[in-house]
Amino acid sequence: MSDWVLIICCGFITFLTRFSMIALLKKEMFNDRIREVLSFVPSAIFPAIIFPAIFLDNSGSLQFEDNPKILASIIAVIIGILSKNILATIVGGLSTYWFLIFI
Repeated sequence: MSDWVLIICCGFITFLTRFSMIALLKKEMFNDRIREVLSFVPSAIFPAIIFPAIFLDNSGSLQFEDNPKILASIIAVIIGILSKNILATIVGGLSTYWFLIFI
C-alpha cells in the first residue's frame, strides 16, 4: 500500500512542477522570436529520446549488426511519411519489429 502512495505522490509532484511553469508563465511575456524558437524544442528532444532506444544495447554500446530495431524504425518512418498517420506508423513499426524478433 505504501508503494502506491509513494508513486502517486511522486506523480503529483512531477505534475505540479511541470504545470506550474505552464500556469505561471504568461504568453504575453514572450515575443514572437522566442515563441518560434520554443516551438522547435519538442522536435529537438525527440531524437535524443529515440536514438538510444534504437541503437544502444543493454550495456550502452552501439549495436548496428543484427539489430531488428533499425529496420523496424526505417519501416515506421516510411509508413509515417507515406500515410501521415500516427497509429499506422506505430502499428507498422511494432509489427515489423515483432516479425523480425520472432521469425
